[in-house]
Amino acid sequence: MSAPLLEVRDLTRSFYGVHALEGVDVAVPAHRITGLIGPNGAGKTTLFNCISGVVPPSSGRVVFDGRDITGWRADRIATAGLVRTFQIARGFPRLTVYENLLLYGNAQPGERVYAALLRTRASRRREAALVEKAHAIADRFDLVRLLNAPASRLSGGQKKLLEIGRVLMADPRIILLDEPVAGVNPSLAREIAGHLRRLADEGLTVLLIEHHMDTIAALCDHVIVLADGRNLAEGTFAELASNRAVQEAYMGRRQ
Repeated sequence: MSAPLLEVRDLTRSFYGVHALEGVDVAVPAHRITGLIGPNGAGKTTLFNCISGVVPPSSGRVVFDGRDITGWRADRIATAGLVRTFQIARGFPRLTVYENLLLYGNAQPGERVYAALLRTRASRRREAALVEKAHAIADRFDLVRLLNAPASRLSGGQKKLLEIGRVLMADPRIILLDEPVAGVNPSLAREIAGHLRRLADEGLTVLLIEHHMDTIAALCDHVIVLADGRNLAEGTFAELASNRAVQEAYMGRRQ
């Protein structure tokens, strides 16, 4: 078996003496959708924050594509190809859908004063490529008719789609999705799940936090369970659904 694209080894994180993560291990194979589940307070989002550079781990290692990225800044990690979404969509509400997508494109010509002022041929080509990519992503997620609408006007589900679209603008190799169907109606939840499956089939790697077990069951090739900041179990969804320890973590012990 090939080495995982993303590997977390013995990761810990404490906040003011409280242990949010206590030696978590995660291996995410390439081109697959891996689920990360667990009851509230299990440490799932904290793990995402440590992997993506939002907060540094207290100890342990994060290895992405063979490189130790532990403690890297979030922007450096994203540029390397590991990009995440947040549970609450973090777009710019006053910008249009089109502007939100363009903002997240890699290698923006306007980031360099020389290219921005002189409008070189290379910068014009890059701008054209970003515009084309933004339109293609909007079309993929049925957002073309809303390209000129401010993000604040989107429904909750459309904001989730825009969040995924913005991530794709960054040319990721792996995306970390924090509850991509939370608060979304069932029809749009199925649509989002279909988009994610197609992205994985096209070669993208996904690590997914989700509380909707139907989505986990339908999407995930492998599922990891956290509880109280520790690994509890892992396997297929069918295996975990019948695991007594997992049942107790979600439902509590029977007296």
